[in-house]
Amino acid sequence: MGSILALVACLASAAAPAEVHSTPAPAAKTAPSPQAATESAPSPFPDYLIAPGDVLRIAVWREPELSVETSVRLDGRITVPLLGDLMAAGRSPNDLAAEIQSKLSRFLEVPQVTLAVSQTVSARFYMLGEVAKPGVYPIPSRVTILQALALAGGFREFAKKESLLIIRQKADHQIAIPFNFKDVEAGVKLDQNIFVEPGDTIVVP
Repeated sequence: MGSILALVACLASAAAPAEVHSTPAPAAKTAPSPQAATESAPSPFPDYLIAPGDVLRIAVWREPELSVETSVRLDGRITVPLLGDLMAAGRSPNDLAAEIQSKLSRFLEVPQVTLAVSQTVSARFYMLGEVAKPGVYPIPSRVTILQALALAGGFREFAKKESLLIIRQKADHQIAIPFNFKDVEAGVKLDQNIFVEPGDTIVVP
């Protein structure tokens, strides 16, 4: 009887599947999100409006044939692959990018679009009044009011340094921003020394 039980136990052991020890597979790398792939540096002019002559760089994530660099024509329009002509002048880069992304959704499942102004031909400010060199000046980078005055050669003899005005164009209206040079010169109210924006007119009475 003992030998029969031993034989049954031996057969059961042979029929049982061997235990397998597996090493867990490494976690798959997560592909970068469209937002991360298309992240761009913030614009130095958040309220900038596109103008004829500007050069725009349009990037469509994972769609290199749709990613182009294009100039804004004199009629204010640009040509975008698949979409044809779109009005660009007078609009912010974010607004135009949103329209392109929305219209590309007819052709792409989840389009992700970023738009940058690579050349701002229209980025200029104007200096009028009692300065040594009134005129039109380009904005190659961020320029403060004090720096703008330095570019214009400083004040003339009878300039009213406490009564400057910066005339700024918004989307549908203009605003007047006062600037008291004498305060800033004395080291007070330094928050007046704001950055010049494209289209600003600095008036020195």
